[in-house]
Amino acid sequence: MNETNPFEAEIAVEPPPLPLNAVRFLGVERAFWRLLLRGSALLLVTLGLYRFWLVTDVRRYLWNNTEIAVDALDYTGTAGELLIGFLIAIALLLPIYAVFYLGALAPGAVARGASVAAFLLLALLGQFAVYRARRYRLSRTVYRGIRFHQTGSAWRYAVCATFWWSMIGLTLGLAYPWAQASLERFKLRNTFYGDLQGQFVGSGTALFFRGIALWLLVVAPLVLGLFVAVGAVDWNVIGEALKRGGREAFRSAEAAGAAQAAAFATLALSWSLIALAVLYPAFQAMVLRWWISGLRFGKLTVTSHLRTSAVYSLYWRFVWISVVTGMLGAFLGFIAYAVVAAIGRASLGGAALELAQSATFVGFYVIAALGYSAIYQATVTLRLWKNGFESLELANVEVLDRVKAVPARATAVGEGIADALSLGGI
Repeated sequence: MNETNPFEAEIAVEPPPLPLNAVRFLGVERAFWRLLLRGSALLLVTLGLYRFWLVTDVRRYLWNNTEIAVDALDYTGTAGELLIGFLIAIALLLPIYAVFYLGALAPGAVARGASVAAFLLLALLGQFAVYRARRYRLSRTVYRGIRFHQTGSAWRYAVCATFWWSMIGLTLGLAYPWAQASLERFKLRNTFYGDLQGQFVGSGTALFFRGIALWLLVVAPLVLGLFVAVGAVDWNVIGEALKRGGREAFRSAEAAGAAQAAAFATLALSWSLIALAVLYPAFQAMVLRWWISGLRFGKLTVTSHLRTSAVYSLYWRFVWISVVTGMLGAFLGFIAYAVVAAIGRASLGGAALELAQSATFVGFYVIAALGYSAIYQATVTLRLWKNGFESLELANVEVLDRVKAVPARATAVGEGIADALSLGGI
C-alpha cells in the first residue's frame, strides 16, 4: 500500500539486472558441503563405486550454478556413462598391465627394457587420456542450448605433452611456461562452442618473466645446495672407503665431508619444500590469470582480475579446517582403538584381536582420506572455481548471439582411461 491509496499494493522493486558481460557463481557453500558429505558416506558404504555419481553431482552443481552473460552453463553427463567408460578402460588396460608384468619377471635386460617401455607407454597413454577426458567434458557442457566440442588427435597431443614434460624435467621447470603455452594453443584451436572456434594467445615468454622470481626462490637454492654438497665431498676417499668396507668406511666417509654435505643438502631441500608450500598459491593464481586472459572465442576476449590474496585465503582456510578436523579425528580414533582393544582382550584373543585392531586402523584411514578430500573440494575447489569465474571480464559478448549449433559427440571411454590411471578430475 502507499500513502495516496491505502488499498493499492506496492510494486516490488527488483534489483538492477547484471551487465550482459557479467559472470557470477550462484552456488551456496553449505549445499556443496552437504553434497560432499553425503557422497563421502556413500563412497564408504559402496567401497568407492559411488564416485561416478559423486563426480557427476559435483560437476552438475558447479556448471549449473555458473552464470555467464546472464545464462547458466549446463552439464549433461551421467554417472552411467562414466561407469561404462571406466569398465571399458579397465578391460583395455588389463592386457597391457599383464604383458608388462610378465616382461618384468624376465631376466636381465629384458626386464629393464620392459620397465622402461611400460613407463613410456603409460606416460603417453596418460596424456592421451587427459585429452580424451577433456573432450568428453566439453561435449557434455551446454550453454544457451549449444554444446561445446573438441576435435584434434589425442595421440598427437599425447606425443607433444610427453615431449614437453620431458623438457620440463630436464630444465628443472624452466621450460614450463613455453610448454603450457604450446599445449594450450593445441587444445584451444581444437575447442569449439558450436561453430565458434577457440584460440589461445597467452605468451610463454610473458609467463616465464612473471614466474622466474618464484623459480629462483624454490628451485635455485636446491640446485645450488646440491652442487655445493657434491663439491664438498672428496669422492676418491669415499671410493676407497667403500672398497674397504666395515666401520673404517664410515669413519673415512665422515672424514671426506659426507656428513657435512648431507646436512647441507638436507637444509637446501628443506628450504625448497617450505618455499614451495608457501609460494604455491601465488604460482597458481599467476598461472590461472595468465591462462584465463589468453582465452579467445572469435572476437570474444576474456581478462582475469583474480587476486593472489584470494587464493592464499582459500588455502589458509583449508589448512586450519584440516588441522582442527585432524586433531578431532585423532582423538576419536584413539578412543575407538582403545575401546576395540579393551573389548578384544576381554572376548577375543591373539590373531582375532590383531585383526580387529587392523580393521579399525584401516577404517579410520579411509574415513580420514574421504574427509580430507571433501574438505579440499569444499574449501579449495569450490572457492577457486567461484573466484576464478567471478574475476572474469568479458568483452564483445555479442559474438555469442550469432553462434550456431553443430553435431558433436564423444564417448566416456577417454574419461574412463583417465580415471583408471588416477588422472581424473572435475
